Amino acid sequence: MSLRKNFSFTFTALITLFFLWGLLTSLNDILVPHLKAAFALKHWQAQLIQFFFFGAYFLMSIPAGYIIRRTGYKGGIVIGLVLMGLGCFIFYPASIVKVYGVFLLALFVLASGITILQVAANPYVAVIGPEETAASRLNLAQGFNSLGHTIAPLFGSWLILQNTEIVDVATVQGPYIFLAIALIAIGAVFYFLKLPVIEYEEAARAGFNLWKYPQLYLGAIAIFCYVGAEIAIGSFLVEYFKSEPSILLDVKTAGSYVAYYWGGAMVGRFMGAIALGSSEKTGRKALEMLAIPAIAFAVVFAVASARGLPTAMAFGFLAMMLLNYFAFLLGKNTPPAILALFAGFNILLLLITMFTGGKTALWSVLGIGLFNSIMWSNIFTLAIARLKQYTSIGSSLLVMMIVGGAVIPLLQGFVADLPGVGVKLSFIVPMIAYGYLVFYGLRGYRPVGAEG
Repeated sequence: MSLRKNFSFTFTALITLFFLWGLLTSLNDILVPHLKAAFALKHWQAQLIQFFFFGAYFLMSIPAGYIIRRTGYKGGIVIGLVLMGLGCFIFYPASIVKVYGVFLLALFVLASGITILQVAANPYVAVIGPEETAASRLNLAQGFNSLGHTIAPLFGSWLILQNTEIVDVATVQGPYIFLAIALIAIGAVFYFLKLPVIEYEEAARAGFNLWKYPQLYLGAIAIFCYVGAEIAIGSFLVEYFKSEPSILLDVKTAGSYVAYYWGGAMVGRFMGAIALGSSEKTGRKALEMLAIPAIAFAVVFAVASARGLPTAMAFGFLAMMLLNYFAFLLGKNTPPAILALFAGFNILLLLITMFTGGKTALWSVLGIGLFNSIMWSNIFTLAIARLKQYTSIGSSLLVMMIVGGAVIPLLQGFVADLPGVGVKLSFIVPMIAYGYLVFYGLRGYRPVGAEG
């Protein structure tokens, strides 16, 4: 069977899924401060939103692999979309009864559907084209995932967040009912699409031994750390910006600033798709990559001007994008080197935001999104390298380790609640996670006996 036939159509259809789960995942960053205020929660209690959402990845990854083996990748995609729609529908009764636990149930069901999509779509994108450009394709797909992440805070802060003392949970009804209907409709469309079939030799699965693949088990820990750090930072941005004395934004403005964090990841992923592509002309790549931040700056500047907002926001974002661009050049288009370098930059940016204030602290933490950009795709492709018929097993394990998004934000919540610590210094938790990613990019990705 030729997977390259109808490649463009298949890849475009898959990109739609990446966009959808990015949108729904990023809405959690708006739900955390909203439900925290509505139910008068502590930091760690509010982070149960991320715990239940990303906990579903851990509990559902193996069942998701089973579902895909029984129904095929297309069947898994349809089931995932319908389950996501059901999770969104549950937000309506949750807002009626006003019980925090029902919201958590809705998030678990929603994330269970996303888990099935993750297990199906990531290896699908990796294998439908040449192996040497798998990281590039995943970066491009993740770029559209980040587009969903970027739109969600703007959409959510406008429709859900309230600059009032009394917070009404009913504001979630409209957005989530709309999303539920859209997801089920898209599931129906996918049901009738003709997609290539990916087959693995199931008989060979019995010979799998995890400990023979250090790049996989160390990569699983890397996925845990990366997702946990990224989600923890995003979860605390609104609370950080409205409580830090040198920043002090109102809740709606703080929510809209989260778009820069996820928008940075989108910009970085599009640059990564070029940097890690198959073109051999380094100079041409550098010019093509430079066009991405130039376009992003023009868009942000135009939107800020049209809405009467300070254009200084665009220049702050430009400064961080240029720093990211030069970091790409330093990485010399090598996935493990770029991973280690970007993790190191994130450690530096977290130190800056913890020990400075004002715009410096604000843009330092927002700039982390740019350096998170290539981490998923680079870790994923490094971890499943040489797995061959065991790729589906490796994919399920890696998706399971997205549970880091449940554990690390909760841990940061506990640290933030400690007397004398607070949100600002609690960023030490994701900083430690990035320290492990430096190790994986330098040494941990290498299979046993690999040279160099």
